[in-house]
Amino acid sequence: MGSSFSSEQRTARDQLCINTIRTLAMDAVQKANSGHPGTPMALAPVGYTVWNQFLRYHPEHPDWPNRDRFVLSVGHASMLLYSLLHLAGVVEIDEHGKPSGKPAVSLEDIKQFRQMDSKTPGHPEYRMTTGVETTTGPLGQGCANSVGMAMAERWLGERFNAPERTLFDYNVYVLCGDGDMMEGVTAEAASMAGHLKLANLCWIYDNNTISIEGHTELAFSEDVQTRFEGYGWNTLHVADANDTEALARAIEVFKRTDDAPTLIVVDSVIGFGSPNKHNTAAAHGEPLGDDEIKLTKKAYGWDENASFLVPDEARTSLRDALIERNVSDYESWQSALNQLEEEQADLADELQRMRAGEMPEQWQDNLQVFETDAKGIASRASGGKVLNAFAAKIPWLLGGSADLSPSTKTNLTFDGAGSFSADNYSGRNLHFGIREHAMGSIANGMALSYVRPYTSTFLVFSDYMKPPIRLASIMELPVIFVFTHDSIGVGEDGPTHQPIEQLTQLRATPGLLTLRPGDANETAQAWKIALAQTSRPSCIVLSRQPLPTLDRTQYSSAEGLAKGAYVLADAKDGEPEVILIATGSEVGMTVQAFEQLKAQGVAVRVVSMPSWELFEDQDQAYRDSVFPPSVTARVAVEQAGPLGWDRYVGNTGAKVTMNTFGASAPIDKLQAKFGFTVENIVKLAKEQMAK
Repeated sequence: MGSSFSSEQRTARDQLCINTIRTLAMDAVQKANSGHPGTPMALAPVGYTVWNQFLRYHPEHPDWPNRDRFVLSVGHASMLLYSLLHLAGVVEIDEHGKPSGKPAVSLEDIKQFRQMDSKTPGHPEYRMTTGVETTTGPLGQGCANSVGMAMAERWLGERFNAPERTLFDYNVYVLCGDGDMMEGVTAEAASMAGHLKLANLCWIYDNNTISIEGHTELAFSEDVQTRFEGYGWNTLHVADANDTEALARAIEVFKRTDDAPTLIVVDSVIGFGSPNKHNTAAAHGEPLGDDEIKLTKKAYGWDENASFLVPDEARTSLRDALIERNVSDYESWQSALNQLEEEQADLADELQRMRAGEMPEQWQDNLQVFETDAKGIASRASGGKVLNAFAAKIPWLLGGSADLSPSTKTNLTFDGAGSFSADNYSGRNLHFGIREHAMGSIANGMALSYVRPYTSTFLVFSDYMKPPIRLASIMELPVIFVFTHDSIGVGEDGPTHQPIEQLTQLRATPGLLTLRPGDANETAQAWKIALAQTSRPSCIVLSRQPLPTLDRTQYSSAEGLAKGAYVLADAKDGEPEVILIATGSEVGMTVQAFEQLKAQGVAVRVVSMPSWELFEDQDQAYRDSVFPPSVTARVAVEQAGPLGWDRYVGNTGAKVTMNTFGASAPIDKLQAKFGFTVENIVKLAKEQMAK
């Protein structure tokens, strides 16, 4: 705070702000008759101390690229964050990226906690509320996102800083709890953060020993501090969440530490914030009730009958402290940006495009074209070639795999790509280790920090990545998830490695773009489409086995992929008797069936359908041109589960799909066993026509 106040005045004012946060949480939850008041009450001194004394954050410029990130991984404690944003006077950034002049969270917004269309939903939602750095709710996700944010800062610093110019050196603060610590994704992310020595990362662990079922000793007895020491973290302990001086000293230690992330274990008692009191209702995520609220307010020295009270002294105190502490840093950053624009215009343009979510000019020029090849190439291999070509033109495209890059072919191999490590934060190849869940969550954190990440693993292991894929879609982040080994074509590895239901699961995720290209040229188009996205994630599903590269002088251009489904090959007069539909690995065999039927005089059409989502985005006229309603004889061919195909083949159409798990055998034996042969497709087509 301002230097004109004595320490006693500062302490009294700080306590007033802390109690304002607590009472706002109580009142909002009570009015909504829903929510969690306990953790915001207990952690109010912690959150306030971070914001009031340490956070590099300008309330009038909440999109400042070098701001410190504050992540509330305990998303159920959302009222803590909303209260902080309100008291900080954070200005709303509108959908066009401009300050609206309105508060990010007004007192009226707080009164509308958990109500329809409010800016204060039950858990913090990115894009919905200015100041929310990431969507948190599923425990552990905020922790893992924060590792991506910290990694992004290290990469950005290497890219844009110079001896006389600092554009990126922000820190990432996270409030997490027992639930986060129990989730496996937190362990994966913490292990990686320690390995990478991310000294810009500080997790503050609310050790309140309470979960929904009761005391954590029911299921959790490990020594978290010792565990994190094993991960290579610097660890500290604050015995009382109300001891703001001890917490401040611990954060100062974090700021001096330059070779490891920091975990600060803070002991608290949920529901009051006092080491010797405990509120049962608050502990179990329930409103306190009017009587309990009055008693608690009385204990705070608060007006027992006032609701949503923000005293005048509390209204501007936190905002003033933030501006006073950060205005010079913000101005220095602007000067550094101006210097970059004057001295390295190309690099300044790059940063501007990253902030805007745009690509470099001419990034799509010279798109790779693959020559006709009957033997073909696995789409994972063609995908690797395409990825490298694009990455050479997009400096902020970086990513990697969960220890599978030799199989997924996602290594960046051009000169200067390098590997991201504790010794080289400028590397663009990310090595996630066998940590699929954290990999996806870390990628989300990086996407929230201006870089463009991709991940890769086998399609069957998308099961381990469902939470971050879902959250990427909720947050509208253009992360690219590459999945190879797309089908029973995996062969001898057997059912555990042969995906069946995974494609259905991905397609069922709202807002997610799933692309399963059928040959090398469709793969190039798939990467082009995925990279062009600005507000939705993409999955690119690729094969291990070779796929024939189709002759595009004989068949339609692969650019048809942009519409999701297109007529690849058609009857002579464009009026088919039967339509064959295929995706990905099955397009080649379906084209062979087309040629056989055509030679027998059958009027047949082949539709390549790499993306259901893109197809559904087209108007009805286009969709009817691909699937004429009058042609009901249809066969769908896909080495995945049947769910959803009725939409395109109707109730009477045939489906060559998987209705069981696979088996361990060579690919040709598997395809024969499960009906993925040219002969079976031809047979079913004729049966359809006979109907």
